[in-house]
Amino acid sequence: MTPEQTLRHLQRANAVARRARDELGRHPFGAILVAPDGETVLAEQGNVDTVNHAEAVLARTAAQNYAPDYLWRCTLVTTVEPCAMCAGTQYWANIGRLIFGLSESRLLELTGNHEENPSMDLPCRTVFAAGQKAIEVIGPVGAVEDEIAALHRDFWKG
Repeated sequence: MTPEQTLRHLQRANAVARRARDELGRHPFGAILVAPDGETVLAEQGNVDTVNHAEAVLARTAAQNYAPDYLWRCTLVTTVEPCAMCAGTQYWANIGRLIFGLSESRLLELTGNHEENPSMDLPCRTVFAAGQKAIEVIGPVGAVEDEIAALHRDFWKG
């Protein structure tokens, strides 16, 4: 995926997060699944609740609709670094690449000790490294960090 495609897809994932926040009152997280061509968006998902995160719901849906060999060539693009649950779900869904905009540690700076986001200090790279598949990870992507962080600043203070 080119740098231009990466930025465009991260901005689209952020638009999904904005809709989840503004239209549904949900936590501002968004994820999309990009086909092997690096261009086609196969699915998008906003956050549902504290157990059904955008990335995990998207990965489970993808696993039900696409063959594992195909998914291995796809990319999960998400606004914030996946938590341990979401990284594990991506691993088991066989999605071979991850791109995220904002790190989990930066999210923790924005959310603080919020009861609806009890962040774990467990980077997705650590989760993937414990497995047997070499999932490629790109992120955080500095060019979109401020744009993504802006959705979270006011939400978690409210």
